[in-house]
Amino acid sequence: MASSLSSSLLLPIGSISTGCFCMNRHGVCSTKIRVVAPRCSNLEHGIRISKTGGCGNKFSEMKRRDVMGLVFVGSTLFVDSYAANGAGLPQEEKPRLCNASCEKELENVPMVTTESGLQYKDIVVGSGPNPPVGFQVAANYVAMVPSGQIFDSSLDKNLPYLFRVGSGQVIKGLDEGILTMKAGGKRRLYIPGPLAFPKGLTSAPGRPRVAPSSPVVFDVSLEYIPGLETGEEE
Repeated sequence: MASSLSSSLLLPIGSISTGCFCMNRHGVCSTKIRVVAPRCSNLEHGIRISKTGGCGNKFSEMKRRDVMGLVFVGSTLFVDSYAANGAGLPQEEKPRLCNASCEKELENVPMVTTESGLQYKDIVVGSGPNPPVGFQVAANYVAMVPSGQIFDSSLDKNLPYLFRVGSGQVIKGLDEGILTMKAGGKRRLYIPGPLAFPKGLTSAPGRPRVAPSSPVVFDVSLEYIPGLETGEEE
């Protein structure tokens, strides 16, 4: 619907011949417009719009600024519609914690499976301390559905996410996965449905839907543990 409106507004003035349209200072009547033509009998007062069909043979005047406003609105609608369609261009690539070379290396990293069913691969093993339960940690994350499509990311906010690990402030799989990491480490977590989002997540612009209790994948980077110096608990 938007595209058809936009294309009609792009036509040169004087070539529109669609519905009925009568405009003056007091309102708009939804009949049919035959022509919007810059054939002005009096350029000082405005542009005459000829009307046919249900509008009769009357004439109403429209000031130039009204015409220019109409053209401006039409061009703006077209630009917005064009941008929304993306002109067939691919979506902008979102930042990730594991790039293409990292993905290739990850294929050779052994998978670790815990008793809860959580699985993980260490991308980088950190050299700092493990976070004690209840301590605040600063972590970056990229959350994905199994297909690799991102549904949440701290990288979009340009700030690490702060929370108390092991305190139920995040999903169970993320809590468990970070508790065994060391500061400075980076890990991919394969979180099974029971440890993920029991109620799921609704879709949003640029974000896929996460079905209730469906598996998800988290790339996590444990940046630091406030209050603990690197190497303190090694």
